[in-house]
Amino acid sequence: MPDLSGKVAFVTAGATGIGFGCAQAIVASGGKVMICARREDTLREAVAKLGPNSAWIGCDVTDDKSVDDAVAATVKKFGRLDLAVNSAGTGSAGPIVRTRTEEFERVLATNLTGAFRCLRAEARAMAESGGGSIVNVSSIAGALTHPWMAAYCASKAGLDMLTRCAADELGAEKIRVNSVLPGVVHTPLAAALATVPVSRDEYLSLMPISRIGEPADVARLVAFLLSDESSWITGQLIPVDGGHTIRKGPNLVPLFEQFIPKE
Repeated sequence: MPDLSGKVAFVTAGATGIGFGCAQAIVASGGKVMICARREDTLREAVAKLGPNSAWIGCDVTDDKSVDDAVAATVKKFGRLDLAVNSAGTGSAGPIVRTRTEEFERVLATNLTGAFRCLRAEARAMAESGGGSIVNVSSIAGALTHPWMAAYCASKAGLDMLTRCAADELGAEKIRVNSVLPGVVHTPLAAALATVPVSRDEYLSLMPISRIGEPADVARLVAFLLSDESSWITGQLIPVDGGHTIRKGPNLVPLFEQFIPKE
């Protein structure tokens, strides 16, 4: 693992899935980590596993004050902020013509605007510490179309452009910003995609390295991007997907049709 000794990190959605995998990698690399999420029970369980170099705080990324307070609490607890992983995300499914505006906006509120809130607060704190590294957890859905997932795809494409713009602006503050684009990974959010045969088999057929990913697959790349070993890398959108993005996006409509009633 890269050396993150003496570094302090803030990880959203850090209690489960990819966020927790990233928190594990940070601690294993010698860093300290504040994880945040909305559910206190999962946060307590995660910190019990992460050990003494971790702490938790409740945070809702759709609320300005909640985000600002969580980042401030990280600095108060550990004395500085050097690293951040913006992993909070949500999704939806359905054809565009049947998607309510409120549902489209709900997905963007977490995946795009929520990440913006976090990045803004993190960058302010990192500037006070002399610089740092931020990694946004995007998706191959930001690069490849996914039928019936327009809101999710648009939110992740927006996140990737936010990453590039932030990297351009924040380089002067010695802050690097990159995105990782996971394919399908065994996480609570993607449980159906990874396990229901009609979806799982579609994904596997599109990957040269034909297996479902694990949080650790993503976390190893994130740890590298957080570390000084990647000190000349910023504004990049890096897939970690078994090669999925050299092919095409999945057709998950047969899966969604099982759960979404027809009009």
